[in-house]
Amino acid sequence: MNTEQNRKYSGKEAEETKVPVTAGTEDETLQAEHMEDSDREEIHEGKNPIQVADRLFLTMEVLAQKGPMGLMELSNQLNLHKSTVHRLLNSLIYMGYARQDFESGKYSLTYKLLELSNQLLAHVDVIEIVRPYLKKLMRQTGETVHFVQKDGNYAVYIDKVESDQNSVRMVSKVGSRIPLYCSGVGKAMAAQMTEEQVRAMWEKSRIRALTPHTIVDYSEYLKALEEVRRKGYALDNEENELGVRCIAAGVTDYKGRPKYAFSISAPVSRMDDQRVEELAYYVLKMKDEIAREI
Repeated sequence: MNTEQNRKYSGKEAEETKVPVTAGTEDETLQAEHMEDSDREEIHEGKNPIQVADRLFLTMEVLAQKGPMGLMELSNQLNLHKSTVHRLLNSLIYMGYARQDFESGKYSLTYKLLELSNQLLAHVDVIEIVRPYLKKLMRQTGETVHFVQKDGNYAVYIDKVESDQNSVRMVSKVGSRIPLYCSGVGKAMAAQMTEEQVRAMWEKSRIRALTPHTIVDYSEYLKALEEVRRKGYALDNEENELGVRCIAAGVTDYKGRPKYAFSISAPVSRMDDQRVEELAYYVLKMKDEIAREI
């Protein structure tokens, strides 16, 4: 139970103040503006301006965390009188967010919240969310930044922010694919997979040495993934293309699945081991920032 759910409420329901909805006098307009300012102050102070909404959402949070509960048990959890909780539950049932099992008498949430979540996710554009962070990373490092999405045994470039500080351009293109087994972004995502998933990916891939540095031995590949997990980032040491090194980090989707990764790519002349250590700081910090958004 979190702090918000532990706080005690008075048994008296707060009355809602009615605001005129039609065009009225100057006094009415000033009154409405004053109430909006008051609401903003309450939110800034951590208070919900509508107490009944506070209680409705806390009821849903408890049911989501604890599962089906009886009226008295839920009342004790919320520190509210059972008659108040009963009204809250009836409101949630009326709106389709809760239901009552007629045999046990216990209350639980419906799948309507999941429907809302899916509708929200349908309108989420991951590139739109991530692009400001990619631009920020490019400005911090002066190097080209890529963002990829897992597609079977490949990583697909879905966004790229070219460096505006260096004349040497990366040949990668949005929409092109790169194998997971021989790339920094691939290793970054593979390090977030289960052992079974890694094995399946490796067995379904056409393992071949694209360069003299490509890892083609499975046990060696597993050791490389352990190093990724330990450091938090992955390296492409000219394994996919001679003359290019990359430092990458994986980002899971909202379900915790290894689905995305981003990388900094540069010619080996600008990416020695000391430079990798410098860039690792920005990569790990950006990894946390992006993870909070997706």
